[in-house]
Amino acid sequence: MNNNETQGGLHKSVINWYPGHMAKTKREIKEKLNLIDIIYEVIDARMPISSKIVDIDELIGNKKKILLMTKYDICDKEETDKFIRYYEDKGYTVIPLDLMNENPTDKLVSISKNLMIEENKKRKAKGLKSRSIRALIIGVPNVGKSTLINRLVGKKSAGVGNKPGVTKNLSWIRINKDIELLDSPGILWPKLENQESAHILAALSSIKEEIIDNMALSCFILKKMMKLYPSNLYDRYGIEKLDDDFIETFDIIGKKRGALTKGGVADYDKVANIIIKDLKNGYLGNITLDRLDK
Repeated sequence: MNNNETQGGLHKSVINWYPGHMAKTKREIKEKLNLIDIIYEVIDARMPISSKIVDIDELIGNKKKILLMTKYDICDKEETDKFIRYYEDKGYTVIPLDLMNENPTDKLVSISKNLMIEENKKRKAKGLKSRSIRALIIGVPNVGKSTLINRLVGKKSAGVGNKPGVTKNLSWIRINKDIELLDSPGILWPKLENQESAHILAALSSIKEEIIDNMALSCFILKKMMKLYPSNLYDRYGIEKLDDDFIETFDIIGKKRGALTKGGVADYDKVANIIIKDLKNGYLGNITLDRLDK
Protein backbone atom coordinates (compact mmCIF):
# COMPACT_ATOMS: atom_id res chain seq x y z
CA MET A 1 0.00 0.00 0.00
CA ASN A 2 2.82 2.39 0.72
CA ASN A 3 6.40 2.20 -0.41
CA ASN A 4 9.14 3.62 1.79
CA GLU A 5 12.61 4.44 0.56
CA THR A 6 15.39 5.61 2.84
CA GLN A 7 16.98 8.88 1.83
CA GLY A 8 19.38 10.90 3.94
CA GLY A 9 18.56 8.91 7.07
CA LEU A 10 14.83 9.60 6.71
CA HIS A 11 12.01 7.68 5.14
CA LYS A 12 10.85 9.03 1.83
CA SER A 13 7.31 7.67 1.81
CA VAL A 14 5.39 7.17 -1.41
CA ILE A 15 1.67 7.25 -0.63
CA ASN A 16 -0.89 5.39 -2.70
CA TRP A 17 -4.27 4.65 -1.13
CA TYR A 18 -7.33 3.71 -3.16
CA PRO A 19 -9.59 1.21 -1.32
CA GLY A 20 -11.98 -0.92 -3.37
CA HIS A 21 -15.08 0.85 -2.06
CA MET A 22 -13.92 4.07 -3.75
CA ALA A 23 -14.08 2.50 -7.21
CA LYS A 24 -17.49 1.07 -6.31
CA THR A 25 -18.69 4.50 -5.15
CA LYS A 26 -17.67 6.09 -8.45
CA ARG A 27 -19.58 3.44 -10.40
CA GLU A 28 -22.69 3.98 -8.27
CA ILE A 29 -22.47 7.77 -8.66
CA LYS A 30 -22.38 7.44 -12.44
CA GLU A 31 -25.42 5.15 -12.31
CA LYS A 32 -27.42 7.71 -10.30
CA LEU A 33 -26.15 10.84 -12.02
CA ASN A 34 -29.28 11.21 -14.16
CA LEU A 35 -31.25 11.79 -10.92
CA ILE A 36 -28.96 14.62 -9.77
CA ASP A 37 -29.48 18.36 -10.36
CA ILE A 38 -26.51 19.87 -8.50
CA ILE A 39 -23.17 18.65 -7.18
CA TYR A 40 -21.96 19.87 -3.79
CA GLU A 41 -18.22 19.27 -3.76
CA VAL A 42 -16.76 19.61 -0.27
CA ILE A 43 -13.11 20.63 0.13
CA ASP A 44 -11.01 21.51 3.19
CA ALA A 45 -10.09 25.21 3.40
CA ARG A 46 -6.69 24.22 4.82
CA MET A 47 -5.86 22.30 1.63
CA PRO A 48 -7.94 23.82 -1.17
CA ILE A 49 -6.00 22.11 -3.96
CA SER A 50 -4.94 18.84 -2.33
CA SER A 51 -8.49 18.02 -1.15
CA LYS A 52 -10.14 18.76 -4.51
CA ILE A 53 -11.03 15.63 -6.47
CA VAL A 54 -8.77 15.72 -9.51
CA ASP A 55 -11.02 13.73 -11.84
CA ILE A 56 -14.37 15.11 -10.67
CA ASP A 57 -15.35 16.52 -14.08
CA GLU A 58 -14.89 13.04 -15.57
CA LEU A 59 -17.23 11.74 -12.92
CA ILE A 60 -19.99 14.37 -12.92
CA GLY A 61 -19.84 15.73 -16.47
CA ASN A 62 -21.46 19.16 -16.95
CA LYS A 63 -23.69 19.10 -13.86
CA LYS A 64 -24.08 22.37 -11.99
CA LYS A 65 -21.78 22.45 -8.99
CA ILE A 66 -21.12 24.38 -5.81
CA LEU A 67 -17.77 24.26 -4.03
CA LEU A 68 -18.28 24.07 -0.25
CA MET A 69 -15.10 25.02 1.62
CA THR A 70 -15.28 23.62 5.16
CA LYS A 71 -13.04 24.39 8.15
CA TYR A 72 -12.75 28.01 7.07
CA ASP A 73 -12.58 28.98 10.75
CA ILE A 74 -9.25 27.14 11.22
CA CYS A 75 -7.53 27.97 7.94
CA ASP A 76 -5.14 30.81 7.10
CA LYS A 77 -7.83 33.07 5.60
CA GLU A 78 -5.35 35.31 3.77
CA GLU A 79 -4.05 32.31 1.79
CA THR A 80 -7.38 30.47 1.44
CA ASP A 81 -9.11 33.60 0.12
CA LYS A 82 -6.68 33.51 -2.81
CA PHE A 83 -8.04 30.06 -3.64
CA ILE A 84 -11.63 31.27 -3.34
CA ARG A 85 -10.91 33.96 -5.93
CA TYR A 86 -9.02 31.43 -8.06
CA TYR A 87 -11.97 29.02 -8.17
CA GLU A 88 -14.48 31.82 -8.69
CA ASP A 89 -12.44 32.99 -11.68
CA LYS A 90 -12.80 29.45 -13.05
CA GLY A 91 -16.58 29.77 -12.83
CA TYR A 92 -17.20 27.99 -9.52
CA THR A 93 -19.75 29.10 -6.96
CA VAL A 94 -17.72 28.95 -3.72
CA ILE A 95 -19.17 29.00 -0.19
CA PRO A 96 -16.66 29.16 2.70
CA LEU A 97 -18.08 27.47 5.80
CA ASP A 98 -17.52 27.83 9.54
CA LEU A 99 -19.60 24.85 10.65
CA MET A 100 -18.76 25.33 14.33
CA ASN A 101 -20.49 28.71 14.50
CA GLU A 102 -22.83 28.99 11.51
CA ASN A 103 -25.67 27.04 9.91
CA PRO A 104 -25.27 27.26 6.12
CA THR A 105 -28.73 25.89 5.23
CA ASP A 106 -30.43 29.13 4.15
CA LYS A 107 -27.45 30.28 2.10
CA LEU A 108 -27.05 26.90 0.39
CA VAL A 109 -30.78 26.60 -0.39
CA SER A 110 -30.86 30.13 -1.81
CA ILE A 111 -27.81 29.64 -4.05
CA SER A 112 -29.03 26.20 -5.17
CA LYS A 113 -32.42 27.61 -6.14
CA ASN A 114 -30.78 30.39 -8.14
CA LEU A 115 -28.72 27.84 -10.06
CA MET A 116 -31.90 25.92 -10.90
CA ILE A 117 -34.01 28.86 -12.14
CA GLU A 118 -33.54 28.11 -15.84
CA GLU A 119 -34.09 24.38 -15.32
CA ASN A 120 -37.33 25.03 -13.46
CA LYS A 121 -38.53 27.34 -16.23
CA LYS A 122 -37.99 24.49 -18.70
CA ARG A 123 -39.91 22.10 -16.46
CA LYS A 124 -42.80 24.58 -16.20
CA ALA A 125 -42.85 25.05 -19.99
CA LYS A 126 -43.20 21.28 -20.36
CA GLY A 127 -46.10 21.26 -17.91
CA LEU A 128 -44.06 19.54 -15.21
CA LYS A 129 -44.54 20.38 -11.55
CA SER A 130 -41.70 21.86 -9.54
CA ARG A 131 -39.91 19.43 -7.24
CA SER A 132 -37.23 19.51 -4.60
CA ILE A 133 -33.62 19.88 -5.75
CA ARG A 134 -31.64 16.64 -5.79
CA ALA A 135 -28.02 17.24 -4.83
CA LEU A 136 -25.06 14.87 -4.64
CA ILE A 137 -22.58 15.70 -1.89
CA ILE A 138 -19.07 14.48 -2.66
CA GLY A 139 -15.53 14.93 -1.36
CA VAL A 140 -12.33 13.22 -0.29
CA PRO A 141 -12.40 11.47 3.10
CA ASN A 142 -12.66 13.52 6.30
CA VAL A 143 -13.20 17.01 4.87
CA GLY A 144 -16.21 17.63 7.13
CA LYS A 145 -18.94 16.25 4.89
CA SER A 146 -20.85 14.47 7.67
CA THR A 147 -20.57 17.50 9.97
CA LEU A 148 -21.99 19.64 7.17
CA ILE A 149 -24.92 17.25 6.65
CA ASN A 150 -25.67 17.29 10.37
CA ARG A 151 -25.79 21.09 10.32
CA LEU A 152 -28.06 21.09 7.28
CA VAL A 153 -30.48 18.57 8.78
CA GLY A 154 -30.31 20.07 12.26
CA LYS A 155 -29.67 16.77 14.01
CA LYS A 156 -27.17 13.96 14.07
CA SER A 157 -28.13 12.16 10.87
CA ALA A 158 -24.79 11.04 9.50
CA GLY A 159 -21.96 9.14 11.17
CA VAL A 160 -19.24 11.56 12.17
CA GLY A 161 -15.68 10.53 12.93
CA ASN A 162 -12.18 11.92 12.74
CA LYS A 163 -10.99 9.10 10.50
CA PRO A 164 -11.64 8.61 6.79
CA GLY A 165 -14.23 6.04 5.79
CA VAL A 166 -17.19 6.68 8.11
CA THR A 167 -19.81 6.73 5.32
CA LYS A 168 -19.82 3.42 3.45
CA ASN A 169 -22.73 3.63 0.99
CA LEU A 170 -24.69 6.13 -1.06
CA SER A 171 -27.81 7.18 0.83
CA TRP A 172 -30.58 9.76 0.39
CA ILE A 173 -31.18 12.33 3.13
CA ARG A 174 -33.98 14.92 3.06
CA ILE A 175 -32.61 18.27 4.19
CA ASN A 176 -35.99 20.06 3.97
CA LYS A 177 -38.79 20.54 1.44
CA ASP A 178 -36.33 22.21 -0.95
CA ILE A 179 -33.40 19.78 -1.07
CA GLU A 180 -32.86 16.02 -1.12
CA LEU A 181 -29.25 15.07 -0.59
CA LEU A 182 -27.45 11.98 -1.87
CA ASP A 183 -24.59 11.35 0.54
CA SER A 184 -21.53 9.46 -0.72
CA PRO A 185 -18.44 7.88 0.86
CA GLY A 186 -15.22 9.83 0.61
CA ILE A 187 -13.32 9.14 -2.59
CA LEU A 188 -9.83 9.68 -3.94
CA TRP A 189 -8.33 8.95 -7.34
CA PRO A 190 -6.57 5.72 -8.39
CA LYS A 191 -3.03 7.13 -8.48
CA LEU A 192 -1.79 9.89 -6.19
CA GLU A 193 0.75 11.28 -8.63
CA ASN A 194 1.32 14.50 -6.71
CA GLN A 195 3.08 13.23 -3.59
CA GLU A 196 3.15 16.69 -2.03
CA SER A 197 -0.65 16.73 -2.09
CA ALA A 198 -0.75 13.10 -0.92
CA HIS A 199 1.30 13.99 2.16
CA ILE A 200 -0.90 17.00 2.87
CA LEU A 201 -3.96 14.74 2.64
CA ALA A 202 -2.31 12.34 5.10
CA ALA A 203 -1.28 15.16 7.45
CA LEU A 204 -4.89 16.38 7.66
CA SER A 205 -6.50 12.93 7.98
CA SER A 206 -7.91 12.35 4.49
CA ILE A 207 -5.68 9.29 4.11
CA LYS A 208 -5.49 6.71 6.88
CA GLU A 209 -2.55 7.17 9.22
CA GLU A 210 -1.59 3.51 8.86
CA ILE A 211 -0.68 4.11 5.21
CA ILE A 212 2.37 6.23 6.00
CA ASP A 213 5.06 5.87 8.66
CA ASN A 214 4.39 8.36 11.46
CA MET A 215 8.03 9.47 11.56
CA ALA A 216 7.98 10.32 7.87
CA LEU A 217 4.68 12.17 8.20
CA SER A 218 5.79 14.18 11.24
CA CYS A 219 9.02 15.19 9.45
CA PHE A 220 6.97 16.30 6.45
CA ILE A 221 4.76 18.41 8.74
CA LEU A 222 7.77 20.03 10.41
CA LYS A 223 9.37 20.90 7.06
CA LYS A 224 6.10 22.27 5.70
CA MET A 225 5.45 24.34 8.81
CA MET A 226 9.01 25.68 8.89
CA LYS A 227 8.64 26.80 5.30
CA LEU A 228 5.17 28.36 5.64
CA TYR A 229 4.65 29.15 9.34
CA PRO A 230 8.01 29.16 11.20
CA SER A 231 6.69 31.40 13.99
CA ASN A 232 3.96 28.83 14.75
CA LEU A 233 6.61 26.16 15.31
CA TYR A 234 8.55 28.48 17.59
CA ASP A 235 5.45 29.38 19.59
CA ARG A 236 4.52 25.73 20.10
CA TYR A 237 7.88 24.00 20.46
CA GLY A 238 10.54 26.69 20.79
CA ILE A 239 12.12 25.57 17.51
CA GLU A 240 13.94 28.15 15.37
CA LYS A 241 15.40 25.79 12.73
CA LEU A 242 15.37 22.13 11.72
CA ASP A 243 18.48 19.96 11.81
CA ASP A 244 19.21 17.70 8.84
CA ASP A 245 18.37 14.39 10.52
CA PHE A 246 15.64 15.83 12.84
CA ILE A 247 17.20 14.20 15.92
CA GLU A 248 17.93 17.49 17.69
CA THR A 249 14.49 18.80 16.70
CA PHE A 250 12.75 15.72 18.12
CA ASP A 251 14.84 16.01 21.30
CA ILE A 252 13.70 19.61 21.80
CA ILE A 253 10.03 18.74 21.23
CA GLY A 254 10.30 15.67 23.47
CA LYS A 255 11.62 17.74 26.36
CA LYS A 256 9.18 20.58 25.73
CA ARG A 257 6.15 18.26 25.65
CA GLY A 258 7.28 15.70 28.22
CA ALA A 259 7.56 12.87 25.67
CA LEU A 260 10.51 11.18 27.36
CA THR A 261 11.53 7.63 28.19
CA LYS A 262 12.33 6.60 31.76
CA GLY A 263 15.94 7.49 31.05
CA GLY A 264 15.00 11.05 30.17
CA VAL A 265 15.61 10.55 26.44
CA ALA A 266 13.05 11.74 23.90
CA ASP A 267 10.59 9.03 22.82
CA TYR A 268 10.68 9.68 19.07
CA ASP A 269 7.53 7.71 18.32
CA LYS A 270 5.56 9.74 20.88
CA VAL A 271 7.05 12.97 19.55
CA ALA A 272 5.99 12.07 16.00
CA ASN A 273 2.43 11.40 17.18
CA ILE A 274 2.37 14.69 19.11
CA ILE A 275 3.36 16.64 15.98
CA ILE A 276 0.68 14.93 13.87
CA LYS A 277 -2.03 15.47 16.50
CA ASP A 278 -0.99 19.09 17.14
CA LEU A 279 -1.48 19.89 13.46
CA LYS A 280 -4.88 18.17 13.25
CA ASN A 281 -6.13 19.68 16.52
CA GLY A 282 -5.17 23.23 15.57
CA TYR A 283 -2.37 23.65 18.12
CA LEU A 284 -0.03 24.75 15.33
CA GLY A 285 -2.35 27.64 14.54
CA ASN A 286 -4.65 28.48 11.65
CA ILE A 287 -2.89 27.10 8.60
CA THR A 288 -3.34 26.53 4.87
CA LEU A 289 -0.82 24.04 3.50
CA ASP A 290 -1.45 24.54 -0.24
CA ARG A 291 -0.12 27.43 -2.28
CA LEU A 292 -1.18 28.55 -5.74
CA ASP A 293 2.43 28.95 -6.81
CA LYS A 294 3.74 25.72 -5.26
